[in-house]
Amino acid sequence: MAEQCGSDGGDGAHDLHTFAGALLFDMTDEVGLGVISIVAIKQNGDAREDSHFTRCGGGCNLGLFQDGQQQVLAVVQHAVLVFGGVVVAIFLQVTHFAGLANEVGNSRQFIVLKVRNLGFKTLVGLFGEKVLCHARKAICAFYDGAPMAHRIALIGGDGIGPEVTAEAVKVVRATGVAIETTDFDLGGMRYLRDGEILSDDVLNQLRNFDAILLGAVGTPDVPPGIIERGLLLKMRFDLDLYVNQRPFAGTAPGHVTPHDFVVIRENTEGPYVGEGGVLRRGTAHEIATQGSVNTRHGVERCIRYAFELAAKRERKHVTLVHKTNVLTFAGDLWQRAFNDVAKEFPQVGTAYNHVDAACIYFVEDPHRYDVIVTDNLFGDILTDLGGAVSGGIGLASSANLNPSRTGPSMFEPSHGSAPDIVGTGKANPTAAILSAALMLEFLGENDAAARIRTACDTAPTGSTVEIGNSIAALVAGK
Repeated sequence: MAEQCGSDGGDGAHDLHTFAGALLFDMTDEVGLGVISIVAIKQNGDAREDSHFTRCGGGCNLGLFQDGQQQVLAVVQHAVLVFGGVVVAIFLQVTHFAGLANEVGNSRQFIVLKVRNLGFKTLVGLFGEKVLCHARKAICAFYDGAPMAHRIALIGGDGIGPEVTAEAVKVVRATGVAIETTDFDLGGMRYLRDGEILSDDVLNQLRNFDAILLGAVGTPDVPPGIIERGLLLKMRFDLDLYVNQRPFAGTAPGHVTPHDFVVIRENTEGPYVGEGGVLRRGTAHEIATQGSVNTRHGVERCIRYAFELAAKRERKHVTLVHKTNVLTFAGDLWQRAFNDVAKEFPQVGTAYNHVDAACIYFVEDPHRYDVIVTDNLFGDILTDLGGAVSGGIGLASSANLNPSRTGPSMFEPSHGSAPDIVGTGKANPTAAILSAALMLEFLGENDAAARIRTACDTAPTGSTVEIGNSIAALVAGK
Protein backbone atom coordinates (compact mmCIF):
# COMPACT_ATOMS: atom_id res chain seq x y z
CA MET A 1 0.00 0.00 0.00
CA ALA A 2 2.73 2.44 0.92
CA GLU A 3 4.11 2.56 -2.60
CA GLN A 4 0.79 3.65 -4.05
CA CYS A 5 0.09 6.44 -1.63
CA GLY A 6 1.93 9.04 -3.62
CA SER A 7 -0.03 8.64 -6.81
CA ASP A 8 -3.33 10.01 -8.00
CA GLY A 9 -4.50 6.55 -8.76
CA GLY A 10 -3.27 3.03 -9.10
CA ASP A 11 -4.06 -0.57 -9.69
CA GLY A 12 -3.95 -1.67 -6.07
CA ALA A 13 -6.78 -2.77 -3.83
CA HIS A 14 -6.94 0.64 -2.24
CA ASP A 15 -6.75 3.23 -4.99
CA LEU A 16 -5.94 6.60 -3.50
CA HIS A 17 -7.68 8.63 -6.16
CA THR A 18 -7.21 11.92 -4.43
CA PHE A 19 -5.46 13.39 -1.47
CA ALA A 20 -5.24 16.98 -0.40
CA GLY A 21 -3.62 19.50 1.77
CA ALA A 22 -3.36 20.39 5.38
CA LEU A 23 -4.62 22.98 7.75
CA LEU A 24 -1.93 24.36 10.04
CA PHE A 25 -3.04 25.73 13.36
CA ASP A 26 -1.55 26.96 16.58
CA MET A 27 -3.80 26.83 19.61
CA THR A 28 -1.39 28.84 21.80
CA ASP A 29 0.36 27.37 24.78
CA GLU A 30 -2.72 25.59 26.08
CA VAL A 31 -2.95 23.23 23.16
CA GLY A 32 0.31 23.46 21.28
CA LEU A 33 1.03 23.03 17.63
CA GLY A 34 -0.60 20.44 15.42
CA VAL A 35 -1.23 19.52 11.82
CA ILE A 36 -4.56 18.40 10.49
CA SER A 37 -4.41 16.66 7.12
CA ILE A 38 -7.63 15.95 5.29
CA VAL A 39 -7.53 13.10 2.82
CA ALA A 40 -10.27 12.42 0.29
CA ILE A 41 -10.45 8.74 -0.62
CA LYS A 42 -12.07 7.04 -3.61
CA GLN A 43 -11.90 3.52 -4.95
CA ASN A 44 -12.70 3.02 -8.61
CA GLY A 45 -14.55 6.30 -8.63
CA ASP A 46 -17.06 5.27 -5.92
CA ALA A 47 -17.36 6.54 -2.40
CA ARG A 48 -16.75 3.85 0.17
CA GLU A 49 -16.55 3.23 3.89
CA ASP A 50 -13.55 0.97 4.26
CA SER A 51 -12.98 -1.48 7.12
CA HIS A 52 -9.46 -0.14 7.42
CA PHE A 53 -10.99 3.13 8.51
CA THR A 54 -13.73 1.82 10.75
CA ARG A 55 -11.29 -0.40 12.66
CA CYS A 56 -9.83 2.80 14.09
CA GLY A 57 -12.40 2.57 16.88
CA GLY A 58 -10.91 3.27 20.25
CA GLY A 59 -7.58 4.06 18.70
CA CYS A 60 -9.03 7.38 17.61
CA ASN A 61 -10.08 8.00 21.21
CA LEU A 62 -12.16 11.10 20.71
CA GLY A 63 -12.47 11.27 24.48
CA LEU A 64 -8.96 12.65 24.65
CA PHE A 65 -10.23 15.86 23.16
CA GLN A 66 -13.42 16.22 25.13
CA ASP A 67 -12.08 17.11 28.54
CA GLY A 68 -10.47 20.52 28.54
CA GLN A 69 -9.56 20.41 24.83
CA GLN A 70 -12.70 21.69 23.20
CA GLN A 71 -10.64 23.97 20.97
CA VAL A 72 -9.11 21.01 19.20
CA LEU A 73 -12.42 19.25 18.76
CA ALA A 74 -13.95 22.44 17.44
CA VAL A 75 -11.26 22.67 14.78
CA VAL A 76 -11.93 19.09 13.74
CA GLN A 77 -15.68 19.61 13.60
CA HIS A 78 -15.28 22.80 11.62
CA ALA A 79 -13.05 21.02 9.12
CA VAL A 80 -15.67 18.33 8.59
CA LEU A 81 -18.54 20.77 8.21
CA VAL A 82 -16.75 23.18 5.92
CA PHE A 83 -14.50 21.01 3.80
CA GLY A 84 -16.57 17.82 3.36
CA GLY A 85 -15.27 14.92 1.25
CA VAL A 86 -16.19 11.51 -0.08
CA VAL A 87 -14.58 9.80 2.86
CA VAL A 88 -12.39 12.07 4.93
CA ALA A 89 -9.60 10.97 7.24
CA ILE A 90 -8.44 13.65 9.61
CA PHE A 91 -4.89 13.10 10.74
CA LEU A 92 -3.87 14.95 13.84
CA GLN A 93 -0.21 15.06 14.77
CA VAL A 94 0.22 16.44 18.25
CA THR A 95 3.54 17.94 19.25
CA HIS A 96 2.34 18.96 22.69
CA PHE A 97 -0.93 19.06 24.64
CA ALA A 98 -1.00 20.79 28.00
CA GLY A 99 -2.33 18.38 30.58
CA LEU A 100 -2.28 15.48 28.12
CA ALA A 101 1.42 15.18 27.46
CA ASN A 102 1.79 11.86 29.22
CA GLU A 103 -1.29 10.39 27.60
CA VAL A 104 -0.84 11.72 24.07
CA GLY A 105 2.77 12.94 23.75
CA ASN A 106 3.85 12.89 20.14
CA SER A 107 1.45 10.16 19.08
CA ARG A 108 -0.58 10.31 15.89
CA GLN A 109 -4.35 10.15 16.21
CA PHE A 110 -6.79 9.28 13.43
CA ILE A 111 -10.34 10.49 13.26
CA VAL A 112 -12.36 9.18 10.31
CA LEU A 113 -15.75 10.43 9.19
CA LYS A 114 -18.02 10.04 6.18
CA VAL A 115 -19.27 13.40 4.96
CA ARG A 116 -20.52 15.21 1.88
CA ASN A 117 -18.96 14.99 -1.55
CA LEU A 118 -16.36 17.58 -2.31
CA GLY A 119 -13.85 17.46 -5.13
CA PHE A 120 -10.09 17.36 -4.92
CA LYS A 121 -9.57 20.77 -6.52
CA THR A 122 -11.92 22.35 -4.01
CA LEU A 123 -10.01 20.81 -1.12
CA VAL A 124 -6.72 22.05 -2.50
CA GLY A 125 -8.17 25.50 -3.05
CA LEU A 126 -9.54 25.67 0.47
CA PHE A 127 -6.35 24.53 2.11
CA GLY A 128 -4.05 26.61 -0.04
CA GLU A 129 -0.41 25.71 -0.43
CA LYS A 130 -0.07 23.38 2.56
CA VAL A 131 1.70 20.10 3.08
CA LEU A 132 0.16 17.51 0.75
CA CYS A 133 2.81 15.04 1.77
CA HIS A 134 1.37 14.84 5.27
CA ALA A 135 -1.93 13.66 3.85
CA ARG A 136 -0.35 10.84 1.93
CA LYS A 137 1.82 9.82 4.84
CA ALA A 138 -1.10 9.77 7.20
CA ILE A 139 -3.13 7.40 5.11
CA CYS A 140 -0.15 5.18 4.35
CA ALA A 141 0.67 4.83 8.02
CA PHE A 142 -2.96 4.12 8.81
CA TYR A 143 -3.18 1.31 6.29
CA ASP A 144 0.05 -0.51 6.87
CA GLY A 145 1.19 0.68 10.29
CA ALA A 146 4.57 1.66 8.87
CA PRO A 147 6.61 4.47 10.40
CA MET A 148 5.88 7.84 8.91
CA ALA A 149 9.15 8.03 7.05
CA HIS A 150 9.77 10.72 4.47
CA ARG A 151 10.35 9.17 1.04
CA ILE A 152 13.43 10.76 -0.54
CA ALA A 153 14.62 10.32 -4.12
CA LEU A 154 18.43 10.44 -4.27
CA ILE A 155 20.15 11.60 -7.44
CA GLY A 156 23.86 11.43 -6.71
CA GLY A 157 24.65 12.37 -10.29
CA ASP A 158 28.18 12.90 -11.50
CA GLY A 159 31.62 13.67 -10.14
CA ILE A 160 31.61 14.40 -6.43
CA GLY A 161 27.79 14.34 -6.37
CA PRO A 162 27.43 10.79 -4.97
CA GLU A 163 30.16 11.46 -2.38
CA VAL A 164 28.57 14.59 -0.90
CA THR A 165 25.04 13.18 -1.12
CA ALA A 166 26.08 10.12 0.89
CA GLU A 167 27.32 12.40 3.68
CA ALA A 168 24.13 14.46 3.58
CA VAL A 169 22.03 11.31 4.01
CA LYS A 170 24.29 10.19 6.86
CA VAL A 171 23.69 13.48 8.67
CA VAL A 172 19.93 13.37 8.11
CA ARG A 173 19.78 9.88 9.61
CA ALA A 174 21.83 11.11 12.56
CA THR A 175 19.01 13.53 13.43
CA GLY A 176 16.68 10.61 14.07
CA VAL A 177 14.24 11.68 11.35
CA ALA A 178 12.89 8.61 9.57
CA ILE A 179 13.61 8.60 5.84
CA GLU A 180 13.30 6.01 3.08
CA THR A 181 15.69 6.61 0.19
CA THR A 182 15.63 5.40 -3.40
CA ASP A 183 18.60 5.94 -5.70
CA PHE A 184 18.15 7.17 -9.27
CA ASP A 185 20.97 6.88 -11.79
CA LEU A 186 20.73 10.17 -13.68
CA GLY A 187 23.26 12.64 -15.02
CA GLY A 188 26.06 12.98 -17.53
CA MET A 189 27.54 9.52 -17.00
CA ARG A 190 24.15 7.90 -17.49
CA TYR A 191 23.70 9.90 -20.70
CA LEU A 192 27.09 8.78 -22.01
CA ARG A 193 26.27 5.18 -21.14
CA ASP A 194 22.86 4.79 -22.80
CA GLY A 195 21.70 8.19 -24.03
CA GLU A 196 18.98 8.62 -21.40
CA ILE A 197 18.65 11.94 -19.59
CA LEU A 198 15.23 11.90 -17.88
CA SER A 199 12.48 9.70 -19.29
CA ASP A 200 8.80 10.38 -18.67
CA ASP A 201 8.59 7.11 -16.76
CA VAL A 202 11.35 8.12 -14.34
CA LEU A 203 9.85 11.58 -14.00
CA ASN A 204 6.53 10.04 -13.01
CA GLN A 205 8.31 7.89 -10.45
CA LEU A 206 9.90 11.00 -8.97
CA ARG A 207 6.49 12.62 -8.54
CA ASN A 208 5.65 10.05 -5.86
CA PHE A 209 8.42 11.13 -3.48
CA ASP A 210 8.27 13.72 -0.74
CA ALA A 211 11.50 15.36 -1.84
CA ILE A 212 14.47 14.97 -4.18
CA LEU A 213 18.05 15.33 -2.96
CA LEU A 214 20.53 15.91 -5.77
CA GLY A 215 24.32 15.93 -5.56
CA ALA A 216 25.66 17.39 -8.79
CA VAL A 217 25.41 16.65 -12.51
CA GLY A 218 27.63 17.29 -15.48
CA THR A 219 30.71 15.78 -17.06
CA PRO A 220 33.34 17.27 -19.40
CA ASP A 221 32.43 14.77 -22.14
CA VAL A 222 28.83 16.00 -22.43
CA PRO A 223 28.35 19.28 -24.33
CA PRO A 224 27.02 22.19 -22.24
CA GLY A 225 23.26 22.49 -22.00
CA ILE A 226 22.28 18.87 -22.64
CA ILE A 227 22.07 17.71 -19.03
CA GLU A 228 21.04 21.12 -17.76
CA ARG A 229 18.03 21.35 -20.07
CA GLY A 230 17.23 17.65 -20.29
CA LEU A 231 17.41 16.96 -16.56
CA LEU A 232 17.52 20.00 -14.28
CA LEU A 233 15.25 22.30 -16.26
CA LYS A 234 12.87 19.49 -17.16
CA MET A 235 12.39 18.73 -13.47
CA ARG A 236 11.93 22.42 -12.69
CA PHE A 237 9.32 22.81 -15.42
CA ASP A 238 7.42 19.53 -15.03
CA LEU A 239 7.46 19.52 -11.21
CA ASP A 240 6.74 23.27 -11.13
CA LEU A 241 9.75 24.14 -9.00
CA TYR A 242 9.13 27.83 -9.47
CA VAL A 243 11.03 29.16 -6.46
CA ASN A 244 14.77 28.89 -5.99
CA GLN A 245 15.64 29.67 -2.37
CA ARG A 246 19.23 30.15 -1.26
CA PRO A 247 20.13 31.23 2.27
CA PHE A 248 23.40 33.00 2.98
CA ALA A 249 24.85 33.23 6.47
CA GLY A 250 28.46 34.08 7.16
CA THR A 251 30.95 36.86 7.55
CA ALA A 252 31.93 38.60 4.34
CA PRO A 253 35.59 39.47 3.70
CA GLY A 254 36.47 42.73 5.43
CA HIS A 255 33.58 42.43 7.91
CA VAL A 256 33.46 41.27 11.51
CA THR A 257 29.68 40.95 11.91
CA PRO A 258 27.91 37.97 10.33
CA HIS A 259 25.13 38.50 7.81
CA ASP A 260 22.01 36.41 7.29
CA PHE A 261 19.88 36.88 4.20
CA VAL A 262 17.94 34.81 1.68
CA VAL A 263 17.69 35.17 -2.09
CA ILE A 264 14.40 34.14 -3.72
CA ARG A 265 14.92 33.62 -7.44
CA GLU A 266 12.20 32.98 -9.98
CA ASN A 267 13.09 29.54 -11.27
CA THR A 268 11.06 28.65 -14.38
CA GLU A 269 10.81 31.76 -16.57
CA GLY A 270 13.22 34.39 -17.89
CA PRO A 271 15.90 32.96 -20.22
CA TYR A 272 14.93 29.40 -19.24
CA VAL A 273 11.91 29.60 -21.51
CA GLY A 274 14.27 29.46 -24.49
CA GLU A 275 12.73 32.27 -26.52
CA GLY A 276 15.05 33.37 -29.32
CA GLY A 277 16.95 32.10 -32.32
CA VAL A 278 19.76 32.60 -34.85
CA LEU A 279 19.70 33.93 -38.42
CA ARG A 280 22.57 33.75 -40.95
CA ARG A 281 24.64 31.62 -38.60
CA GLY A 282 28.34 31.59 -39.40
CA THR A 283 28.21 34.64 -41.64
CA ALA A 284 29.35 38.20 -41.10
CA HIS A 285 25.71 39.19 -40.76
CA GLU A 286 24.75 36.63 -38.10
CA ILE A 287 21.87 37.64 -35.83
CA ALA A 288 21.25 36.03 -32.44
CA THR A 289 18.34 36.84 -30.15
CA GLN A 290 17.76 35.60 -26.62
CA GLY A 291 14.59 36.72 -24.93
CA SER A 292 13.51 36.76 -21.34
CA VAL A 293 9.90 35.74 -20.78
CA ASN A 294 8.09 37.04 -17.71
CA THR A 295 4.44 36.36 -16.91
CA ARG A 296 2.33 38.10 -14.31
CA HIS A 297 1.44 34.69 -12.86
CA GLY A 298 5.06 33.57 -12.59
CA VAL A 299 6.35 36.85 -11.25
CA GLU A 300 3.61 37.38 -8.70
CA ARG A 301 3.73 33.92 -7.16
CA CYS A 302 7.48 34.21 -6.69
CA ILE A 303 7.16 37.65 -5.08
CA ARG A 304 4.35 36.43 -2.86
CA TYR A 305 6.52 33.56 -1.60
CA ALA A 306 9.26 36.08 -0.75
CA PHE A 307 6.84 38.18 1.28
CA GLU A 308 5.43 35.14 3.07
CA LEU A 309 8.97 34.11 3.99
CA ALA A 310 9.94 37.60 5.15
CA ALA A 311 6.82 37.82 7.33
CA LYS A 312 8.13 34.82 9.30
CA ARG A 313 11.62 36.24 9.77
CA GLU A 314 12.74 38.63 12.49
CA ARG A 315 13.59 41.63 10.28
CA LYS A 316 10.52 41.32 8.01
CA HIS A 317 11.96 43.04 4.96
CA VAL A 318 11.99 42.32 1.21
CA THR A 319 14.20 43.95 -1.42
CA LEU A 320 13.31 43.73 -5.09
CA VAL A 321 16.39 43.53 -7.32
CA HIS A 322 16.03 44.24 -11.05
CA LYS A 323 17.11 46.72 -13.74
CA THR A 324 13.96 48.75 -14.25
CA ASN A 325 15.75 51.71 -15.85
CA VAL A 326 16.90 49.60 -18.81
CA LEU A 327 14.65 46.53 -18.89
CA THR A 328 11.60 48.71 -18.99
CA PHE A 329 8.99 46.10 -19.91
CA ALA A 330 10.03 43.23 -17.65
CA GLY A 331 11.17 45.62 -14.92
CA ASP A 332 7.84 47.40 -14.94
CA LEU A 333 5.98 44.10 -14.58
CA TRP A 334 8.16 43.06 -11.64
CA GLN A 335 7.85 46.45 -9.93
CA ARG A 336 4.06 46.62 -10.28
CA ALA A 337 3.59 43.05 -9.09
CA PHE A 338 5.94 43.76 -6.17
CA ASN A 339 4.00 46.88 -5.17
CA ASP A 340 0.66 45.06 -5.40
CA VAL A 341 1.76 42.13 -3.24
CA ALA A 342 3.41 44.48 -0.74
CA LYS A 343 -0.01 45.97 0.05
CA GLU A 344 -1.07 42.57 1.43
CA PHE A 345 1.87 42.55 3.87
CA PRO A 346 1.87 45.90 5.67
CA GLN A 347 4.11 44.45 8.38
CA VAL A 348 6.91 43.80 5.86
CA GLY A 349 9.25 46.62 4.85
CA THR A 350 10.36 47.00 1.23
CA ALA A 351 13.18 48.40 -0.87
CA TYR A 352 14.42 48.36 -4.46
CA ASN A 353 17.98 47.96 -5.82
CA HIS A 354 19.29 47.91 -9.35
CA VAL A 355 21.15 44.65 -9.85
CA ASP A 356 24.51 46.36 -10.36
CA ALA A 357 24.09 48.24 -7.10
CA ALA A 358 23.08 45.01 -5.38
CA CYS A 359 26.35 43.39 -6.48
CA ILE A 360 28.24 46.19 -4.75
CA TYR A 361 26.13 45.91 -1.59
CA PHE A 362 26.64 42.13 -1.46
CA VAL A 363 30.35 42.83 -0.99
CA GLU A 364 30.35 46.12 0.92
CA ASP A 365 27.16 45.95 2.97
CA PRO A 366 25.49 42.51 2.94
CA HIS A 367 23.88 43.23 6.32
CA ARG A 368 21.33 45.51 4.70
CA TYR A 369 19.48 42.51 3.26
CA ASP A 370 16.90 40.20 4.78
CA VAL A 371 14.97 38.65 1.87
CA ILE A 372 15.81 39.46 -1.74
CA VAL A 373 13.48 38.62 -4.62
CA THR A 374 14.63 38.79 -8.21
CA ASP A 375 14.25 37.28 -11.66
CA ASN A 376 15.88 34.14 -12.98
CA LEU A 377 19.01 35.56 -14.60
CA PHE A 378 19.85 38.15 -11.96
CA GLY A 379 19.20 35.57 -9.28
CA ASP A 380 21.59 33.12 -10.90
CA ILE A 381 24.39 35.70 -10.77
CA LEU A 382 23.60 37.13 -7.33
CA THR A 383 23.43 33.74 -5.63
CA ASP A 384 26.92 32.81 -6.81
CA LEU A 385 28.17 36.11 -5.45
CA GLY A 386 26.26 35.45 -2.25
CA GLY A 387 28.10 32.17 -1.88
CA ALA A 388 31.44 33.85 -2.46
CA VAL A 389 30.90 36.39 0.34
CA SER A 390 29.47 33.80 2.74
CA GLY A 391 32.33 31.36 3.01
CA GLY A 392 32.59 29.98 -0.51
CA ILE A 393 30.46 28.03 -2.93
CA GLY A 394 31.27 24.84 -1.00
CA LEU A 395 28.91 26.07 1.74
CA ALA A 396 26.11 27.30 -0.53
CA SER A 397 22.86 25.34 -0.24
CA SER A 398 19.90 25.56 -2.57
CA ALA A 399 16.24 24.61 -2.67
CA ASN A 400 14.11 24.33 -5.81
CA LEU A 401 10.64 24.58 -4.36
CA ASN A 402 7.12 23.76 -5.38
CA PRO A 403 5.38 25.71 -2.61
CA SER A 404 2.00 24.40 -3.77
CA ARG A 405 3.29 20.89 -2.99
CA THR A 406 1.69 19.37 -6.07
CA GLY A 407 4.95 17.47 -6.50
CA PRO A 408 8.26 16.99 -4.70
CA SER A 409 10.70 19.85 -4.25
CA MET A 410 14.37 19.35 -5.09
CA PHE A 411 17.36 20.26 -2.92
CA GLU A 412 20.94 20.51 -4.14
CA PRO A 413 24.25 22.18 -3.33
CA SER A 414 25.13 25.11 -5.57
CA HIS A 415 28.54 23.74 -6.55
CA GLY A 416 29.35 21.70 -9.62
CA SER A 417 30.42 18.10 -10.08
CA ALA A 418 34.19 18.85 -9.75
CA PRO A 419 35.37 15.78 -11.71
CA ASP A 420 39.01 16.66 -11.02
CA ILE A 421 38.73 15.77 -7.32
CA VAL A 422 36.52 12.67 -7.51
CA GLY A 423 37.68 10.01 -5.08
CA THR A 424 40.31 12.21 -3.45
CA GLY A 425 38.30 13.01 -0.31
CA LYS A 426 38.73 16.73 -0.98
CA ALA A 427 35.07 17.50 -1.68
CA ASN A 428 33.44 19.52 1.09
CA PRO A 429 29.99 18.01 1.74
CA THR A 430 28.76 20.94 3.83
CA ALA A 431 26.71 22.52 1.04
CA ALA A 432 24.97 19.20 0.39
CA ILE A 433 24.36 18.75 4.12
CA LEU A 434 22.91 22.25 4.42
CA SER A 435 20.72 21.54 1.38
CA ALA A 436 19.44 18.49 3.25
CA ALA A 437 18.65 20.81 6.17
CA LEU A 438 16.56 22.94 3.81
CA MET A 439 14.81 19.74 2.73
CA LEU A 440 14.00 18.76 6.31
CA GLU A 441 12.70 22.24 7.06
CA PHE A 442 10.40 22.09 4.03
CA LEU A 443 9.16 18.70 5.23
CA GLY A 444 8.30 20.15 8.63
CA GLU A 445 11.30 18.76 10.52
CA ASN A 446 12.38 22.13 11.86
CA ASP A 447 14.22 20.92 14.94
CA ALA A 448 16.36 18.50 12.94
CA ALA A 449 17.12 21.20 10.37
CA ALA A 450 18.20 23.62 13.10
CA ARG A 451 20.51 21.03 14.67
CA ILE A 452 22.20 20.44 11.32
CA ARG A 453 22.78 24.16 10.77
CA THR A 454 24.23 24.54 14.25
CA ALA A 455 26.56 21.60 13.67
CA CYS A 456 27.71 23.07 10.35
CA ASP A 457 28.59 26.35 12.08
CA THR A 458 31.58 24.62 13.68
CA ALA A 459 33.22 24.35 10.24
CA PRO A 460 34.75 20.88 10.69
CA THR A 461 37.75 20.01 8.55
CA GLY A 462 39.17 16.85 7.07
CA SER A 463 38.21 14.54 4.23
CA THR A 464 34.73 14.33 2.76
CA VAL A 465 33.82 11.42 5.00
CA GLU A 466 35.50 12.93 8.08
CA ILE A 467 33.52 16.15 7.72
CA GLY A 468 30.32 14.16 7.32
CA ASN A 469 31.15 12.04 10.39
CA SER A 470 31.93 15.12 12.49
CA ILE A 471 28.69 16.88 11.60
CA ALA A 472 26.68 13.68 12.10
CA ALA A 473 28.21 13.21 15.55
CA LEU A 474 27.38 16.78 16.56
CA VAL A 475 23.82 16.41 15.29
CA ALA A 476 23.39 13.18 17.23
CA GLY A 477 24.75 14.82 20.38
CA LYS A 478 27.86 12.65 20.58
